[in-house]
Amino acid sequence: MIRYLRHSAIDKNRWDQCVAHSVNAIVYAYSWYLDLVSPGWDGLVEDDYTSVFPLPRRRKFGIYYLAQPNFAQQLGLFTTRILSQELVTSFLHAIPSKFRLAEISLNSFNKVDPGIFRVISRINHELELVRTYEELNRNYSQNTRRNLRKAIDAGVSIQRKISVDELIGLFRSNYGKREGKLNYKDYLVLQNLIGHCLNRSAGLLIGAGAREGRPDAAAFFLRDARRYIMLLGATDYATRENGAMFLLLDSVIREFASQPLLLDFEGGNDPNLGRFYKSFGARETRYSFVRIFRIPKLFTFA
Repeated sequence: MIRYLRHSAIDKNRWDQCVAHSVNAIVYAYSWYLDLVSPGWDGLVEDDYTSVFPLPRRRKFGIYYLAQPNFAQQLGLFTTRILSQELVTSFLHAIPSKFRLAEISLNSFNKVDPGIFRVISRINHELELVRTYEELNRNYSQNTRRNLRKAIDAGVSIQRKISVDELIGLFRSNYGKREGKLNYKDYLVLQNLIGHCLNRSAGLLIGAGAREGRPDAAAFFLRDARRYIMLLGATDYATRENGAMFLLLDSVIREFASQPLLLDFEGGNDPNLGRFYKSFGARETRYSFVRIFRIPKLFTFA
Protein backbone atom coordinates (compact mmCIF):
# COMPACT_ATOMS: atom_id res chain seq x y z
CA MET A 1 0.00 0.00 0.00
CA ILE A 2 1.25 3.50 -0.89
CA ARG A 3 0.82 6.07 1.87
CA TYR A 4 1.15 9.85 1.75
CA LEU A 5 3.19 11.12 4.70
CA ARG A 6 3.62 14.68 5.82
CA HIS A 7 7.19 15.71 6.51
CA SER A 8 6.93 15.33 10.28
CA ALA A 9 5.66 11.73 9.95
CA ILE A 10 8.51 10.46 7.77
CA ASP A 11 11.03 8.10 9.37
CA LYS A 12 14.16 9.52 7.78
CA ASN A 13 16.38 6.61 8.78
CA ARG A 14 14.11 4.15 6.99
CA TRP A 15 13.73 6.54 4.08
CA ASP A 16 17.49 6.78 3.62
CA GLN A 17 17.93 3.01 3.96
CA CYS A 18 15.43 2.52 1.13
CA VAL A 19 17.26 5.01 -1.09
CA ALA A 20 20.66 3.49 -0.28
CA HIS A 21 19.52 -0.03 -1.19
CA SER A 22 17.64 0.93 -4.35
CA VAL A 23 19.14 0.15 -7.75
CA ASN A 24 18.84 3.81 -8.73
CA ALA A 25 20.17 5.45 -5.55
CA ILE A 26 21.31 9.03 -5.97
CA VAL A 27 22.31 11.68 -3.48
CA TYR A 28 19.41 14.04 -4.34
CA ALA A 29 16.90 11.65 -2.75
CA TYR A 30 18.44 11.35 0.72
CA SER A 31 16.52 13.07 3.50
CA TRP A 32 19.40 15.35 4.51
CA TYR A 33 19.75 16.60 0.93
CA LEU A 34 16.02 17.17 0.52
CA ASP A 35 15.98 19.08 3.82
CA LEU A 36 18.48 21.53 2.32
CA VAL A 37 16.93 22.06 -1.13
CA SER A 38 13.23 21.58 -0.32
CA PRO A 39 12.55 22.26 3.38
CA GLY A 40 9.32 20.68 4.59
CA TRP A 41 9.14 18.12 1.75
CA ASP A 42 6.56 15.37 2.01
CA GLY A 43 6.72 11.84 0.63
CA LEU A 44 4.96 8.77 -0.66
CA VAL A 45 5.99 5.56 1.09
CA GLU A 46 5.10 1.98 0.14
CA ASP A 47 4.59 -0.60 2.90
CA ASP A 48 7.49 -0.58 5.39
CA TYR A 49 9.64 1.81 3.32
CA THR A 50 10.22 -0.67 0.49
CA SER A 51 9.67 2.24 -1.95
CA VAL A 52 9.81 6.02 -1.50
CA PHE A 53 8.91 9.01 -3.66
CA PRO A 54 9.80 12.58 -2.54
CA LEU A 55 7.15 15.27 -2.88
CA PRO A 56 8.87 18.70 -3.01
CA ARG A 57 5.81 20.70 -2.02
CA ARG A 58 5.19 24.42 -2.22
CA ARG A 59 2.23 26.70 -1.62
CA LYS A 60 1.04 29.80 -3.47
CA PHE A 61 -2.29 31.64 -3.25
CA GLY A 62 -3.40 28.96 -0.79
CA ILE A 63 -2.84 26.20 -3.37
CA TYR A 64 -0.42 23.33 -2.78
CA TYR A 65 1.70 22.19 -5.71
CA LEU A 66 4.86 20.22 -6.46
CA ALA A 67 7.88 21.80 -8.15
CA GLN A 68 11.33 20.42 -8.81
CA PRO A 69 13.75 22.12 -6.42
CA ASN A 70 16.87 23.79 -7.68
CA PHE A 71 20.05 21.72 -7.26
CA ALA A 72 18.19 18.37 -7.42
CA GLN A 73 18.06 17.37 -11.07
CA GLN A 74 16.30 14.02 -10.65
CA LEU A 75 13.97 12.64 -7.99
CA GLY A 76 10.99 10.31 -8.49
CA LEU A 77 10.65 6.69 -7.35
CA PHE A 78 13.32 4.77 -5.44
CA THR A 79 12.58 1.18 -4.54
CA THR A 80 14.12 -2.03 -3.24
CA ARG A 81 11.59 -3.91 -5.37
CA ILE A 82 11.75 -4.56 -9.12
CA LEU A 83 11.46 -1.11 -10.67
CA SER A 84 8.73 -1.24 -13.32
CA GLN A 85 6.73 1.28 -15.34
CA GLU A 86 3.61 0.01 -13.60
CA LEU A 87 5.07 0.81 -10.19
CA VAL A 88 6.02 4.32 -11.33
CA THR A 89 2.47 4.80 -12.63
CA SER A 90 1.04 3.69 -9.28
CA PHE A 91 3.10 6.28 -7.42
CA LEU A 92 2.22 9.09 -9.82
CA HIS A 93 -1.47 8.24 -9.40
CA ALA A 94 -0.97 8.23 -5.61
CA ILE A 95 0.08 11.90 -5.51
CA PRO A 96 -2.66 13.42 -3.31
CA SER A 97 -5.32 15.48 -5.05
CA LYS A 98 -4.53 18.45 -2.77
CA PHE A 99 -1.50 19.06 -5.01
CA ARG A 100 -3.29 20.82 -7.84
CA LEU A 101 -0.19 20.99 -10.00
CA ALA A 102 2.91 18.82 -10.22
CA GLU A 103 5.98 19.65 -12.32
CA ILE A 104 8.63 17.15 -11.31
CA SER A 105 11.63 15.39 -12.82
CA LEU A 106 11.87 11.67 -12.27
CA ASN A 107 15.15 9.77 -12.42
CA SER A 108 16.51 8.02 -15.48
CA PHE A 109 15.42 4.60 -14.18
CA ASN A 110 11.75 5.67 -13.93
CA LYS A 111 9.88 4.82 -17.13
CA VAL A 112 6.64 6.75 -17.66
CA ASP A 113 3.69 5.89 -19.90
CA PRO A 114 3.25 8.93 -22.21
CA GLY A 115 -0.29 7.78 -22.93
CA ILE A 116 -1.24 8.50 -19.32
CA PHE A 117 0.96 11.45 -18.31
CA ARG A 118 2.30 14.57 -19.96
CA VAL A 119 5.99 13.84 -20.31
CA ILE A 120 8.99 15.75 -21.63
CA SER A 121 12.21 13.82 -22.18
CA ARG A 122 15.26 15.65 -20.86
CA ILE A 123 18.92 14.99 -21.54
CA ASN A 124 21.78 14.34 -19.18
CA HIS A 125 25.37 13.32 -19.92
CA GLU A 126 27.40 10.72 -18.04
CA LEU A 127 30.88 9.30 -18.37
CA GLU A 128 31.74 5.85 -17.02
CA LEU A 129 35.08 6.05 -15.23
CA VAL A 130 35.70 2.32 -14.84
CA ARG A 131 38.25 2.30 -17.70
CA THR A 132 41.83 3.47 -17.34
CA TYR A 133 42.67 7.12 -17.88
CA GLU A 134 44.52 6.26 -21.09
CA GLU A 135 41.42 4.55 -22.47
CA LEU A 136 39.18 7.45 -21.46
CA ASN A 137 41.61 9.98 -22.90
CA ARG A 138 41.49 8.25 -26.29
CA ASN A 139 37.81 9.19 -26.52
CA TYR A 140 38.48 12.91 -26.11
CA SER A 141 37.71 15.03 -29.17
CA GLN A 142 40.43 16.85 -31.06
CA ASN A 143 39.04 20.15 -29.76
CA THR A 144 39.37 18.95 -26.16
CA ARG A 145 42.96 17.84 -26.76
CA ARG A 146 43.71 21.22 -28.33
CA ASN A 147 42.27 23.08 -25.34
CA LEU A 148 44.23 20.94 -22.89
CA ARG A 149 47.44 21.85 -24.69
CA LYS A 150 46.35 25.49 -24.65
CA ALA A 151 45.79 25.35 -20.88
CA ILE A 152 49.23 23.87 -20.28
CA ASP A 153 50.88 26.45 -22.55
CA ALA A 154 49.05 29.24 -20.67
CA GLY A 155 50.40 27.99 -17.34
CA VAL A 156 47.02 26.86 -16.00
CA SER A 157 47.27 24.61 -12.94
CA ILE A 158 44.81 22.85 -10.65
CA GLN A 159 43.88 24.74 -7.48
CA ARG A 160 42.63 22.67 -4.56
CA LYS A 161 42.41 25.41 -1.96
CA ILE A 162 39.52 27.51 -3.17
CA SER A 163 36.53 28.55 -1.11
CA VAL A 164 32.81 28.15 -1.61
CA ASP A 165 32.56 31.95 -1.85
CA GLU A 166 35.11 32.00 -4.68
CA LEU A 167 33.19 29.42 -6.68
CA ILE A 168 29.80 31.06 -6.19
CA GLY A 169 31.27 34.51 -6.83
CA LEU A 170 32.82 33.31 -10.10
CA PHE A 171 29.54 31.75 -11.22
CA ARG A 172 27.41 34.68 -10.11
CA SER A 173 29.52 37.34 -11.85
CA ASN A 174 29.65 35.44 -15.14
CA TYR A 175 27.02 32.89 -16.19
CA GLY A 176 24.71 33.73 -13.29
CA LYS A 177 24.72 37.43 -14.12
CA ARG A 178 24.03 36.80 -17.79
CA GLU A 179 21.22 34.26 -17.31
CA GLY A 180 19.64 35.67 -14.14
CA LYS A 181 17.92 32.39 -13.25
CA LEU A 182 18.97 32.30 -9.60
CA ASN A 183 17.92 34.85 -7.00
CA TYR A 184 19.50 35.87 -3.70
CA LYS A 185 17.72 33.10 -1.79
CA ASP A 186 18.89 30.50 -4.29
CA TYR A 187 22.51 31.53 -3.79
CA LEU A 188 22.10 31.22 -0.02
CA VAL A 189 20.72 27.70 -0.45
CA LEU A 190 23.59 26.85 -2.78
CA GLN A 191 26.20 28.17 -0.38
CA ASN A 192 24.69 26.24 2.53
CA LEU A 193 24.32 23.09 0.44
CA ILE A 194 27.94 23.05 -0.77
CA GLY A 195 29.25 23.82 2.70
CA HIS A 196 27.15 21.05 4.22
CA CYS A 197 28.28 18.52 1.61
CA LEU A 198 31.94 19.38 2.16
CA ASN A 199 31.53 19.02 5.93
CA ARG A 200 30.16 15.50 5.50
CA SER A 201 32.79 14.55 2.87
CA ALA A 202 30.13 14.37 0.18
CA GLY A 203 31.70 16.69 -2.34
CA LEU A 204 34.78 17.91 -4.18
CA LEU A 205 35.59 21.60 -4.69
CA ILE A 206 38.27 22.32 -7.27
CA GLY A 207 39.56 25.21 -9.37
CA ALA A 208 41.97 25.83 -12.24
CA GLY A 209 43.76 29.00 -13.22
CA ALA A 210 46.89 30.64 -14.52
CA ARG A 211 47.04 33.06 -11.59
CA GLU A 212 47.87 32.00 -8.07
CA GLY A 213 44.85 32.18 -5.77
CA ARG A 214 42.47 33.32 -8.51
CA PRO A 215 40.66 30.58 -10.43
CA ASP A 216 39.71 31.03 -14.07
CA ALA A 217 37.39 28.03 -13.73
CA ALA A 218 35.96 26.22 -10.72
CA ALA A 219 33.48 23.46 -9.99
CA PHE A 220 31.77 21.60 -7.19
CA PHE A 221 31.05 17.90 -7.55
CA LEU A 222 28.52 16.10 -5.36
CA ARG A 223 29.74 12.67 -4.30
CA ASP A 224 27.84 9.55 -3.45
CA ALA A 225 28.68 5.86 -3.60
CA ARG A 226 28.19 5.61 -7.35
CA ARG A 227 28.96 8.94 -8.97
CA TYR A 228 30.42 12.42 -8.92
CA ILE A 229 27.84 14.98 -10.02
CA MET A 230 28.94 18.34 -11.41
CA LEU A 231 26.47 20.43 -9.39
CA LEU A 232 28.01 23.80 -10.27
CA GLY A 233 30.65 24.85 -12.75
CA ALA A 234 31.88 28.38 -13.40
CA THR A 235 34.26 30.02 -15.86
CA ASP A 236 35.59 33.57 -16.00
CA TYR A 237 34.42 34.91 -19.36
CA ALA A 238 37.43 37.21 -19.53
CA THR A 239 39.88 34.28 -19.52
CA ARG A 240 37.73 31.40 -20.75
CA GLU A 241 39.88 30.87 -23.84
CA ASN A 242 42.81 29.59 -21.78
CA GLY A 243 41.26 26.12 -21.45
CA ALA A 244 41.03 26.12 -17.65
CA MET A 245 37.71 24.23 -17.50
CA PHE A 246 39.06 21.59 -19.88
CA LEU A 247 42.05 21.04 -17.62
CA LEU A 248 39.82 20.95 -14.53
CA LEU A 249 37.56 18.22 -15.93
CA ASP A 250 40.53 16.28 -17.26
CA SER A 251 42.07 16.31 -13.78
CA VAL A 252 38.87 14.89 -12.25
CA ILE A 253 38.71 12.15 -14.89
CA ARG A 254 42.36 11.34 -14.32
CA GLU A 255 41.91 11.19 -10.53
CA PHE A 256 38.93 8.83 -10.52
CA ALA A 257 39.67 6.72 -13.61
CA SER A 258 39.67 2.92 -13.16
CA GLN A 259 36.99 3.15 -10.48
CA PRO A 260 33.35 1.90 -10.70
CA LEU A 261 32.01 5.45 -10.76
CA LEU A 262 30.10 7.76 -13.06
CA LEU A 263 31.03 11.35 -13.79
CA ASP A 264 27.60 12.96 -14.08
CA PHE A 265 27.71 16.30 -15.89
CA GLU A 266 24.12 17.10 -14.76
CA GLY A 267 22.94 18.66 -17.98
CA GLY A 268 22.78 18.67 -21.70
CA ASN A 269 19.53 20.15 -23.00
CA ASP A 270 21.63 23.08 -24.23
CA PRO A 271 23.21 21.76 -27.48
CA ASN A 272 26.45 23.66 -26.84
CA LEU A 273 26.84 22.14 -23.38
CA GLY A 274 25.95 18.74 -24.80
CA ARG A 275 28.75 18.99 -27.35
CA PHE A 276 31.15 20.08 -24.60
CA TYR A 277 30.35 17.07 -22.42
CA LYS A 278 30.50 14.67 -25.37
CA SER A 279 33.96 16.01 -26.20
CA PHE A 280 35.15 14.13 -23.08
CA GLY A 281 33.48 10.92 -24.23
CA ALA A 282 30.26 11.32 -22.24
CA ARG A 283 27.10 9.58 -23.41
CA GLU A 284 23.53 10.85 -23.42
CA THR A 285 21.04 9.57 -20.86
CA ARG A 286 17.38 10.53 -20.59
CA TYR A 287 15.03 11.28 -17.73
CA SER A 288 11.37 12.31 -17.67
CA PHE A 289 9.86 15.64 -16.67
CA VAL A 290 6.20 15.08 -15.76
CA ARG A 291 3.38 17.63 -15.60
CA ILE A 292 0.10 16.94 -13.82
CA PHE A 293 -2.52 19.74 -13.97
CA ARG A 294 -5.49 19.98 -11.62
CA ILE A 295 -5.92 23.77 -11.58
CA PRO A 296 -7.68 26.45 -13.63
CA LYS A 297 -5.53 27.96 -16.41
CA LEU A 298 -5.71 31.46 -14.93
CA PHE A 299 -3.15 30.50 -12.26
CA THR A 300 0.57 30.72 -12.91
CA PHE A 301 3.34 29.42 -10.70
CA ALA A 302 7.01 30.32 -10.34
